Amino acid sequence: MGIQRIESVTYTVDDLDTNVRFFTDFGLTPVSRDETRAVFRTRIKQTLILDTTERPDLPPPVEDGPTLREIVWGVDTPAELDRLAKRAGADRETPDGIRHTVDRTGFGVGLTLAHSYEGEHEAPRAANKSGYVNRVNEALGPVGRVRPIRMCHVALNIPKEGREEAVAFYTGPLEFIPTDVVKPMGVFMRVEGDADQHNFLLCHRPDKAGVNHVSYEVNGFDDVIEGGNHMIERGWQEARKLGRHTVGSNVFRFVHAPCGGRVELAADMDRIDDSYGTRVHETTPPHHIWTLRTNRDRGE
Repeated sequence: MGIQRIESVTYTVDDLDTNVRFFTDFGLTPVSRDETRAVFRTRIKQTLILDTTERPDLPPPVEDGPTLREIVWGVDTPAELDRLAKRAGADRETPDGIRHTVDRTGFGVGLTLAHSYEGEHEAPRAANKSGYVNRVNEALGPVGRVRPIRMCHVALNIPKEGREEAVAFYTGPLEFIPTDVVKPMGVFMRVEGDADQHNFLLCHRPDKAGVNHVSYEVNGFDDVIEGGNHMIERGWQEARKLGRHTVGSNVFRFVHAPCGGRVELAADMDRIDDSYGTRVHETTPPHHIWTLRTNRDRGE
């Protein structure tokens, strides 16, 4: 089936202590730490790498300051890994089994065998409404410490010039499937082994290269709210109000990240199959179905 999921993302950062504090507050599990590097993981064992060194083994950064340097994608079989690495022009393999190449914008791209992880799946919180009662004699409390399940998608900014070639690198050699093409904004794609409406977005609207955000799936709506509240209480800056997207339908909350770009708490993303096809939008749909509003937005 080819690519299954995101395996790891690597950032170059300038303040390791601040970034470690951020992702600890965010709920990722620390794996290792030394003077120049820290590693975290999600609940399905994807890896976040934070590095303060120049990293000559990676392509040059595409923007100034802390930023994302490489995304590694997990492939289901050794034969598929060999095939896709050849198609993508991977020119070297590191001892950890990752084949490395560079996309058309300059971001590092890695391919490796996908880790298999059979964890206990936590059921969403039971909800009640007339005619659909799922919770009886059971009061709800806080969800408690929010711990992201997985990195569900990455969004990168790319220049408008050359955007077709930038997208074609992923939909061609790497066989990503375009799901929603928003002509004035960007292209949403998914990988063969995942049913999320998108696992990847190349956004040309900003007309510059850089990291936009990495999205982390949490268990439900309450986790998005409480996870965002926790980050604000810990002193981090919210980047966008709570809302629900139009493309993908997921509930979202964004927080500015010291590693560059933002992180997104996400829940209830659309799941699709091959019959979804590729939907082309001549104009940009509204960015969200709704966002949180208060009387303060009207100056009351």
